[in-house]
Amino acid sequence: MTTSTPEPTHLGQLRRERLLSSRLYICTDLQRFISYPGAGPVEELGLEALRTFYADAFAGGVDIIQVRDKSVSVQTEIAALTLLKEVADEYGGLAAANDRADLAAVTGVDIFHVGQEDLSPEQARSILGDDVLIGLSCRTFDQVREADSDIGIDYYCTGPVWETPTKPGRAAVGTELVTQAAGLETAKPFFAIGGINVNNIGEVTAAGADRVVVVRAVTEAEDTTAAAHALREKLPA
Repeated sequence: MTTSTPEPTHLGQLRRERLLSSRLYICTDLQRFISYPGAGPVEELGLEALRTFYADAFAGGVDIIQVRDKSVSVQTEIAALTLLKEVADEYGGLAAANDRADLAAVTGVDIFHVGQEDLSPEQARSILGDDVLIGLSCRTFDQVREADSDIGIDYYCTGPVWETPTKPGRAAVGTELVTQAAGLETAKPFFAIGGINVNNIGEVTAAGADRVVVVRAVTEAEDTTAAAHALREKLPA
């Protein structure tokens, strides 16, 4: 469904300009920053360690960071997103929430990302307004073409390019979908996603992607800044 034409304020325009220059996007869960210091399942979020991770990632050349963790409490996710927005603003990056439009609204993040079975982009925009960027995951070329033509969607992702444990049971679509998306005449930003790392990113850029989303290649690296920098060097300026 095609949504109405966004009418952003200066804030929305600034976010969209940042999106156009963005190349490296990471998604992270919160599990390694969580402890359970007391009895019971109530988690405690290590904010200083999380802040360091966010800052190191942005310092290495990451443009967008998304928090995606369906196993934590609402208050923990709010704390993580609030901190992310603060650090993103310090570094001129973009902060993204996944799946929960209410948490995106409460924390004031720049981007809200949805999957094909989540809130529709139109529904998300009715909650968040025109200043929040909307992203959509796509697994088929029909989904890509619909996202590309929907003026209510600011960017979309194509994948998973390769199978990845972050999307268990989701079949890989290969680089063909990347090539198909790159061949569309419009200039809407899209990101390749799924199993991308410093060793195979060249296959993705050769297929036509100049923007990528990664998870483990940065989140599991011993040196966050160095890992991000190594990936960013392989993407266009």
